[in-house]
Amino acid sequence: MELKKYLESRYTKQTAKAYYREIENYLLNYTMAETALHKDIVGYIGTLRKRYSNSKTIARILASIKTYYDFLNISGKRKDNPAKSIRLRDKQSRDIQLQDLFTPQELESLLNNKTERYNALSYRNKVLISLFIYQALKPTEIALLNIEDINLEQGTIYIKPTAKCNSRTLPLKVNQILLFHQYIYEIRTKLLKNGLNDYFIIGHRSVPMSAEDITKHIKRAYKGVFPTRNVNAQTIRQSVISNLLKQNNDLRIVQVFAGHKYPSTTERYKQISVEALKTVIQIHHPIK
Repeated sequence: MELKKYLESRYTKQTAKAYYREIENYLLNYTMAETALHKDIVGYIGTLRKRYSNSKTIARILASIKTYYDFLNISGKRKDNPAKSIRLRDKQSRDIQLQDLFTPQELESLLNNKTERYNALSYRNKVLISLFIYQALKPTEIALLNIEDINLEQGTIYIKPTAKCNSRTLPLKVNQILLFHQYIYEIRTKLLKNGLNDYFIIGHRSVPMSAEDITKHIKRAYKGVFPTRNVNAQTIRQSVISNLLKQNNDLRIVQVFAGHKYPSTTERYKQISVEALKTVIQIHHPIK
């Protein structure tokens, strides 16, 4: 697989383009990149710090470099990723916005909120939003889904690994099994028309929906549903994960469910749940 196709299969078009550009610059500026060691990449990052003052720029370049070595692993050119353990110490805001999170009931309401001009698309969109509110999938993960990843007999769905998330097999809700059955055997066929492919989520032009298409659809379709909050792929996912922790599910179980590579990522959600509780207590029982 070529590098460009590898990136496009895992990221939105915009991200894939940005990563490809940064990787090209890396290969141009560092001719020994393919055989580089951990210390070499650390030195390269140090050189970049003299050139760029914006920590987000450095973070984007490092993410691109890590992805480049993931590509070399898949291509069989390397068995390790020398950049994997590199962590930037720049302070970046990773706060989850409490005001944009939704309750389980509010998430459920999204399932039947929007209708499309064409019934097949309306049905497809129910399938799509269900993957957000029940499995908390990312747009990239949804775009990578194939028909073979859906096991209706066992009531499960297999999520492929990405650069930021682990693979996992998650249970489907009972209403999803019925929804997916009709979609796979009736609706999806209509959307495909004369085209043939194995992708699960199909657009109205008989082509698979990309991660970028899915992201735009969610923003557009649910804009204004909750006027004071942002309804998008990220806030829906954050809400599902946060709600699971509020229900006292074990941290490790939630980590596996979300596909988080590091417990610290899931721990962040646990912390915001505590902060939210403190806020409620302060409102109703202010210290005088």
